Amino acid sequence: MFKPQPMQRISLSLLKDDAPQAALLLANFGSFAPEFAEVIPENLPELPGENYRRAYEENRSRLDKILDHFAIAAPLEISTPMQQVTLAQLDELSIWLRQVWAQCSDEQERMRKLRDEHRHTGQLLRALDQFAGLNIDLTRLQKKEGLLDVRVGTLPLANFQRFEEALKLAGYVAIRFFTSAELIHLIIAGAGGQAGGIENVLQAAGWRAMDIPAEFHGQPAQVHRELAGRLKRIDEQTRQEERQRRELAARPDFHARLVDAAQTLARAAPYAELAMQMRGRGNLVTVSGWIPERQLPHLQQMLEKTLPDRFVLAARAPRQDELMLVPSLISHQRWLKPFASLVLNYGVPRYGEVDPTILFAVSFVLMFGMMFGDLGQGAVIALSGLLLRKRLGQYAPLVIAVGLSSSLFGALYGSVFGYESVIPALWMSPLSDPMLMLGVALGWGIGFIALSTLLTIHNRIVDGRLADALLDSHGVAGLLLYAGLLAAAWRAAGGDPPGVAVPLLVCAALAAIFIRTWQRNRDSATGERILIVLVEGFEAIMAYVSNTLSFLRLAAFSLNHVALAIAIFTVGSMLHTAGYWMTVVLGNIFILVLEGAIVAIQALRLEYYEGFSRFFGGDGRPFRPLTLGGARKMAMQD
Repeated sequence: MFKPQPMQRISLSLLKDDAPQAALLLANFGSFAPEFAEVIPENLPELPGENYRRAYEENRSRLDKILDHFAIAAPLEISTPMQQVTLAQLDELSIWLRQVWAQCSDEQERMRKLRDEHRHTGQLLRALDQFAGLNIDLTRLQKKEGLLDVRVGTLPLANFQRFEEALKLAGYVAIRFFTSAELIHLIIAGAGGQAGGIENVLQAAGWRAMDIPAEFHGQPAQVHRELAGRLKRIDEQTRQEERQRRELAARPDFHARLVDAAQTLARAAPYAELAMQMRGRGNLVTVSGWIPERQLPHLQQMLEKTLPDRFVLAARAPRQDELMLVPSLISHQRWLKPFASLVLNYGVPRYGEVDPTILFAVSFVLMFGMMFGDLGQGAVIALSGLLLRKRLGQYAPLVIAVGLSSSLFGALYGSVFGYESVIPALWMSPLSDPMLMLGVALGWGIGFIALSTLLTIHNRIVDGRLADALLDSHGVAGLLLYAGLLAAAWRAAGGDPPGVAVPLLVCAALAAIFIRTWQRNRDSATGERILIVLVEGFEAIMAYVSNTLSFLRLAAFSLNHVALAIAIFTVGSMLHTAGYWMTVVLGNIFILVLEGAIVAIQALRLEYYEGFSRFFGGDGRPFRPLTLGGARKMAMQD
């Protein structure tokens, strides 16, 4: 529960003909994460499953596209999961899938052309709207006639008056047929021999020529009818194509064949996936990977039952030099799943590293309750989590837990929906002694940081980083430095002199940190090393001080919660009875939603930045076991 499950590195050797059956067995076993074999490639140079993998991937790609084309979902459950799929079956399936995909490709090409034609026709209809006010055969505007210079275009509306006067002087006439907010659309016409003189006028007025689409034949109304009819035909053809596709997808024999193909490929996936890791020579192949230690006897039994006397299974514990490569299998109770999800958002615990999920769950819930202590509002949060548990999914226990914590601290504070005098406080109201609240918050922070540093020391010892565990600023030296700083602050607050032991403790701890920093930067120049040592020593002191002070927000938000309630009651008291109760209700909703969200974020921030960043690497490899269908997801155990 506090660490990933112990793992074993296994190596399974067997006959080549049994490899597909063994792959199915390992996939059904559900707790085997394949890894490249620890063998010299020259000793086992062959990849016996390579052809199988290629055939599988070709079929998989084609089937996925076919299922997507017919909007058919792949089956979630695999029937006859131990039924082996041969390479000959994959080749036979490939022939059928290729034929089906050819048909799908033709349909998709026809649909693509219909969509393009529909889009083009729609654009023509929108362009035709500009010519709706004309009573002229649009074909005539597309032709250049020798005796008459006819042009169609636009110009800025503001330039039209001067442009019209210049046109008259040039012997041209203008016909307006469409006007927008900024542009005016015109047809201008003049004698063909005067075309050269009009160019300067058009350029000065900002004229932009318009092309009349070649599809516009006849009067605008006639063109509109033709285009509308074309759109109708395209829509009908599209519906017909869709109808044919749905009818084919609904045919029982065709649908069953596709589902059967999906089932076949799901059973073929394990051996195809192992093909890259499975090496062999002659009739012998071997495959390696990781399994949970407690599952080893179960795997042994399954192999003996399926492949009696035809396999060799070797298992060993992870070596120290490969701890970073061992996948982490997280194990938690069901109610811890939402907290585990928040931990995994930060990172996966490295193998051997302390899994912080339980510590996170306890401290997060307590910190939320301390900052948002209210018996009534906490009950509302818990009840909401209970009633909305289906919608909240796995996060329902988290909502219920923080609600109960808020109610517990509300009882300690004597606060119910912001009222501080309805029930007697089991402890005290935060506003009655703010200094005590700040002291409690600091005490919580000191304990939190001390525990985090101890976990850091443990994790580094597990990783074999003994020097860092002893001398680093987050190691034993850092913990002693923190103790010295706290002792000095305590004596200073009490007005006592620092004495001899405390300065000696701080100096000794700093000296250890300096030595470790000096060793880590042995490749730097002497002056640079001195600067780094001094900066890191100063940073270590400031980090401990600032991290501890961060926890003052626990007290600050508990005081803020009471202050917000007082503000609401003050506003409500200035209104009549109905207004008072409306203000109280709306104010409580405001506090629940806004302050509740802020407090949750603050608690999460304290966990991530003051806790996880100190001791939790989060750079582990998730355990992704081999499964039927090839979808390897991160595994967690209840």
